[in-house]
Amino acid sequence: MTLKRVVVTGIGALTPIGNNVAEYWSNLLKGKSGAGHITYFNAEKFKTRFACQLKDYVPTEHFNSKELSKLDRCAQFALITTEEAIQDANIDMDRLNKGRVGVVYGTGIGGLTSTEEAVKQLVAQDGDPRFSPYHLLRVLANTVSGSIALKYGFTGPNYMTTSACASSANAIGDACYAIALGKSDMIITGGTESVITELGIGGFNAMRALSTRNDDPEHASRPFDKGRDGFVMGEGAATLVLESLDHAKARGARIYAEIVGVGMSADTYHIAAPDPNGKAAMLSMESALRSGDMRPDEIDYINTHGTSTPLGDLSECHAIEKLFGDHAPKMAINSTKSMIGHLLGAGPAVESVAILCSMRDGMVHPTINLEHLDPQLPSNWNFVPNEAIPFTINAAMSNSFGFGGHNVTLLYIRYKE
Repeated sequence: MTLKRVVVTGIGALTPIGNNVAEYWSNLLKGKSGAGHITYFNAEKFKTRFACQLKDYVPTEHFNSKELSKLDRCAQFALITTEEAIQDANIDMDRLNKGRVGVVYGTGIGGLTSTEEAVKQLVAQDGDPRFSPYHLLRVLANTVSGSIALKYGFTGPNYMTTSACASSANAIGDACYAIALGKSDMIITGGTESVITELGIGGFNAMRALSTRNDDPEHASRPFDKGRDGFVMGEGAATLVLESLDHAKARGARIYAEIVGVGMSADTYHIAAPDPNGKAAMLSMESALRSGDMRPDEIDYINTHGTSTPLGDLSECHAIEKLFGDHAPKMAINSTKSMIGHLLGAGPAVESVAILCSMRDGMVHPTINLEHLDPQLPSNWNFVPNEAIPFTINAAMSNSFGFGGHNVTLLYIRYKE
């Protein structure tokens, strides 16, 4: 069986530094931080009192009251970015065979905002508890993909993936497989997350995963820097339109890049901590290269998982060093999370948008706040510190590693006939 080639033809993004792709990409190149003090609730009782929140997001500008009663914030984000991606892909809905279009989306946690709201209401009620008839719809993660399919009438495969911070990477990988195997012509894929809540911040504080640099939020996310002390929570979403190359060419679509490799592995070291030697992360990258029939020295750029945690950054870099050897200093290696924080399950999709823009424009955004490189990391690597650089990218790798030991690597290449 001959596998179909899979390409990206549309992108959409809603992030802490931009409410669409153009704003997001512009601010990435400027090195803008999305971090600031939490305004959604009184965070004074928490060890961490800041996050990367969306800016100027007004739900009623996008949805009516009936729609909002059924949609958690994470579902809202996904619908907004899907609309942008579909418009970007210039899809003619009247000519589209919607039975050949599916939705495969990812989220690490799902409707945490709605869960917290319902719990607070339950505790506050005196007597008979009352719930909204839409409560479970708002909480269930699969409402995200279901809502997208319902809005556009897509009747192909429809489901969610959840693998913590690798969730949307798994979604993109599954979408790629479905198209490559001829199951669908087009898949709407990506990831979404909205967990800047008391439960979210409190829970991650209890795990000692978050930075506590409360006096200087904008400089708290500092991947690869020796002063890093944990990640910064982010929120948002990104959507990618994936198609078979034949389908894209037949409708005259613009092509951002081709997806040629998907690698996966399980860490099996600890439920929340990576193997210090990066063994399983290396296996994930090796798997992606193997499925893409590529050599390590053909990779130009790695958008790292790069969360700004002491253990995680070291583990990933050890894996890169082992796999790429002498080629590692020739690559650009950066972390989008230095500016947008960690969007958990949405991170891989949002970072994939950054990769696609980099390939299109020949620019790599900086890793900000990298002032003093961790002495345990190679000093001759190009971590793109603090300033964007021009850089030709023919092949790019995206790493995503989640609690539970879920490792996923995506491999994008410049499209060629």
